[in-house]
Amino acid sequence: MTTDRETDTSYEIPLGKLPDHLLVEIFIRVPVIDWAKLSCVKKHWANLFKGEYLWQAALVKTYPFARVTKRWPGPIPRGLSKRRFTALYVSRYVDSLDDERNEIVGHTYLFLKEQLEVSTMPPPSTILHGTIIGTLWIVNLLPNLYQFIACGISKDKADELASLIWLAVIDNLEEKEKSFCLLKRLALEGNVFLPFPYSRSGKVMWRIFDKIFTDYRDCLDHLDYYDLLSYAKSRFQMIPSTWLGY
Repeated sequence: MTTDRETDTSYEIPLGKLPDHLLVEIFIRVPVIDWAKLSCVKKHWANLFKGEYLWQAALVKTYPFARVTKRWPGPIPRGLSKRRFTALYVSRYVDSLDDERNEIVGHTYLFLKEQLEVSTMPPPSTILHGTIIGTLWIVNLLPNLYQFIACGISKDKADELASLIWLAVIDNLEEKEKSFCLLKRLALEGNVFLPFPYSRSGKVMWRIFDKIFTDYRDCLDHLDYYDLLSYAKSRFQMIPSTWLGY
């Protein structure tokens, strides 16, 4: 009778003998959500997920258009294959465009999220500063003056994309004290320096206040609550009852 341990070994040995290129072909056909588990099985497998070859293969298989060499229209760097794959993967949760523009949206999301998470202070109100140059609509991502460039789309669509990226980032911030402090500063900062559409949209500001008054209500002290509530009342004509009551 074969024991469970012997059975496990019998499966492990043949798979362990497969060359790297076949392992990669197997791994990229596994759902992305399970890749972290795969990388924990063996040290060798973890090294494959750290290398460029696997991510390049995954990029080409999942997003065939990514293999086409084109001039990259933006100062936010593309990075290596892993960064490109991640940008394209997360872009589907922001908006549904196509090929190159999806990648730009993904890179912008990653950049903005990273900047907000590493900074002890939120970006200034000029973080969404729009400029029309020909058919390009550019949204500067300060403080490091990176830009989001949406190619071949209208100004209104670019404004919408900027808001969608902000909303996606806000919704995916880790629920911790640093995120609360960030959201509070963004809420109190308001649109002091630049009028719409150069500042954060009404939808974005609404989501910021909603996150504070629902997800972070326990973090608010008495003074913070009434300061934020007063600002919300001055900004929005009506506020939901869920925001009321300290």
